[in-house]
Amino acid sequence: MLPNGMRRLGKGYTVMRLFMACAFCLAAVPFFAGAEAAAESAQKHADAAARHEQGAASGEAADVAAQLTSFWNFELWSFGDTAVTVKKAVAALLILVFGIIAVKYCIDLVIRRLLMRTRLQPGAVAAIDKMLFYCAVLLVVLLALRLVNIPLTIFTFLGGAVAIGFGFGAQNLINNFISGLVIMAERPIKVDDIIEVDGHFARVEEIGTRCTRIRTGENVHILVPNSSFLEKNIVNWTLSDKLVRAHVSVGVAYGSPVREVERLMLQAAQEHPNIQKTLKPFVVFSDFGESSLVFELHFWQSMQGMMDIRILCSDVRFRVDELFRHAGIVIAFPQRDVHLNTLRPLEVTLRQPPAFTPGSETA
Repeated sequence: MLPNGMRRLGKGYTVMRLFMACAFCLAAVPFFAGAEAAAESAQKHADAAARHEQGAASGEAADVAAQLTSFWNFELWSFGDTAVTVKKAVAALLILVFGIIAVKYCIDLVIRRLLMRTRLQPGAVAAIDKMLFYCAVLLVVLLALRLVNIPLTIFTFLGGAVAIGFGFGAQNLINNFISGLVIMAERPIKVDDIIEVDGHFARVEEIGTRCTRIRTGENVHILVPNSSFLEKNIVNWTLSDKLVRAHVSVGVAYGSPVREVERLMLQAAQEHPNIQKTLKPFVVFSDFGESSLVFELHFWQSMQGMMDIRILCSDVRFRVDELFRHAGIVIAFPQRDVHLNTLRPLEVTLRQPPAFTPGSETA
């Protein structure tokens, strides 16, 4: 055990240490308080600077937003209490563009399903496709105007002006457009039909809104206005079906055996594989010509291409000429008989040509 004096000394030392610690804490309080105040002041300055920058940025953004809002709300034209702004016009245009794209995709899908499940001809499918597209575009235009609250009455004045302009300057365009709709409805010609226009054999490839595109046998495209098919005489070789009757004419010399001519011409037709056998060919003794006896061979064929009739008629002519040569039948050619008056003698006069002398020529 420690003596009492040492105990008292240790207690006094402990009390002194506690006193010094308290004094140090009391002395450090003002220091820390000053540091904290300085930190708070710096934070306040930083917050103020940030608020200033944020206020400036928000002010610029507000100005840009105000300008955009003013542009979107800019009035293009007005009719009564209804104003058409830039925002409405852009919205209507976007609805119209995306609507037409969606309509075209849907119509193509419907047409493909229609071809798969029905036996419609390509011409009927093309007509249905065009009519559906026109109706769908009209509905999309009306829907776009309705969604942006643009009444149709605002187009009254504009429509009148456009109608007057069409009446004077676009008369042919409207005529061809309406003619195209009539052709699609009545279908006097269809896609893939073989027609004859102005002496040209051609196949119909597309019936458009203004004109119809056809392709000739020489692989030449011709654009024919739709109104021409309603105003002129057009030969449609495949309107109801593809069976077409053709004929070949031949003239033989007078005195030829006519029944043998008939038999050989029928033989030429029966030997050809592309001539219809169910509809029998026949020969017509058509005329006593000036220089020949004229016969016509009539036969039927299924017309699949533009040159089928010409090629088939050419083959029949080759075979008829060959058979006639073997049979000794002469194909006639133009002849003239000259008759002389022999009631009195003919007067014949012989004249001597003038003699040729040098220098008699004229320049």
